[in-house]
Amino acid sequence: MPKAVRFEEYGGIDVLQVVDVDQPLPGPGEVLVRVKAAAINPGEAMIRKGALHERWPATFPSGQGSDLAGVVEEAGEGVTGFAAGDEVIGFTDDRASHAEFVLVEAENLIHRPAGVPWDQAGALFVAGTTAYAAVRAVAAGPGDTVVISGAAGGVGTLAVQLARNAGARVIGLASEANHAWLADNGAIPVAYGDGVADRIRAAAAPDGKVDAFIDTFGSGYVDLAIDLGVAPERIDTIIDWAAAEKHGAKIEGNAAAASADVLAELAALIDKGQLEIPVARAYPLDQVQDAYRELEQRHTRGKIVLKP
Repeated sequence: MPKAVRFEEYGGIDVLQVVDVDQPLPGPGEVLVRVKAAAINPGEAMIRKGALHERWPATFPSGQGSDLAGVVEEAGEGVTGFAAGDEVIGFTDDRASHAEFVLVEAENLIHRPAGVPWDQAGALFVAGTTAYAAVRAVAAGPGDTVVISGAAGGVGTLAVQLARNAGARVIGLASEANHAWLADNGAIPVAYGDGVADRIRAAAAPDGKVDAFIDTFGSGYVDLAIDLGVAPERIDTIIDWAAAEKHGAKIEGNAAAASADVLAELAALIDKGQLEIPVARAYPLDQVQDAYRELEQRHTRGKIVLKP
């Protein structure tokens, strides 16, 4: 029988189990995909813990996972454009991609360009659309200095590249272990921690001015952006909603860009060598607990994927 990740109650990593499930059957407009790679994301960990119950409650038993890349196993009635054997990238809103097989609405799939590796394809949707929305939300462009917190994380690494592609000067906040990667990707690396405001101003020489701020980490960075003189409408946080409400900052993330059109645009950038998703590690599906154990330490550069 096919296997899938399930959890029966909110809790720690130990509630995640890989269990046998019935083979899904595609209905009208649906495509059954055999998953080759599916990323894990911090939001999924928060949902599993119950921390987002008011916003996104779970129904038990719950699956998890949105990102996916794989091969079409079967297309349902009325589906055009996809057939068995097609290689695809997509997403599901049903918390279901951490599995060997997943049902996907055909409108949420694109064909995988040849130049997009499987691991990057399976890690593209959540982080990619979140970064895309954040860079758009702060209107990053030529002449702008943009600071990105958590710049070496799954969303941060993509936001750095997209902001640079838009012509902005990027200051990336990250640990020193990630400074070489940031510099190689055209960003100015700055260490986080005590004194970070002064280091940012120095990096923003000659005038020390910061035009926009993308916060992918939380923990006071919206307040820091305000202290740096960034206008609230040019601050976007994907995690600190309370601070955003306090200051009038934006909270545009995945939901603001969740479409196959944006997915195709991002995949095309990877295919052309203009964007790369750093994949830190790939875990077998049955090691899902280990994968989240690494994710929740919040020190991974780029993405972690599961490979059923």
